[in-house]
Amino acid sequence: MVWLQAGSWYADSRGFAGTTSFDGARTHFHHLTGEPGEDTGTLRWDGANLVETGTNADGSTFLEIWTPLPDADGVLGSWSGPDHHVVRVGRHVVHVDSHTGTYWRL
Repeated sequence: MVWLQAGSWYADSRGFAGTTSFDGARTHFHHLTGEPGEDTGTLRWDGANLVETGTNADGSTFLEIWTPLPDADGVLGSWSGPDHHVVRVGRHVVHVDSHTGTYWRL
């Protein structure tokens, strides 16, 4: 699974993409493309990894550990259309549409 973040826009290869917002304590992930919903999490650094503890829209909880990708410097961007969203970070690209998420390394 790959998550890419470009500014407030993100794309997750599990099949959802959207925007993030921060209320001062928690980060909110608004799903605008693909799998519907919103999840909310608290983020903290553990060395080079980012640890997220959160709650899904259905009330279930999760713990995710995010490890930085190599070759993530360089081009950064986010593009969207009526039923898809693409985020690029360095050599990494995630495309999400209404059916699936796809990851490529350039």
